[in-house]
Amino acid sequence: MIVIAHNIRSLHNVGSILRNAAAFGIEKVFLTGITGTPPRKEIAKVSLGAEDLVSWEAGEIGPVIDGLRVEGYAIWGLETGEGAVEIGSREWAVGSSRIALVLGSEVEGIDAETLRMLDGIVEIPMMKKRSLNVSVASGVAMYSMLVVRS
Repeated sequence: MIVIAHNIRSLHNVGSILRNAAAFGIEKVFLTGITGTPPRKEIAKVSLGAEDLVSWEAGEIGPVIDGLRVEGYAIWGLETGEGAVEIGSREWAVGSSRIALVLGSEVEGIDAETLRMLDGIVEIPMMKKRSLNVSVASGVAMYSMLVVRS
């Protein structure tokens, strides 16, 4: 399982995403767009060393998605919207043994151009709020992906 953190503004969120990735055994994290990269003290403060435990790479979103698709990954985005599948459903996990999950910016989510590159979107069901902080949502999504895939 791969995570693509695209256009994440907060370095603290980047650190938290890396820490979640280490906790859930994510194979690799791609940091694309404006997403900051280690070494940065703000990332290290939150990741607590996870940037050294998880393979990560900076890149541009289009070539990263194209390369992963060639390697046999299905590319899904964590986003709300029409056609979104609930993340706890097995429906989105069928068809590929390899999944890459795109996380979008804290304010705008996944931009329209990137959405067009995806195989689909998955969403976390919400009760009273419309969204979670991207780093919190990444942890929920990574755990859910492991459960659904097992």
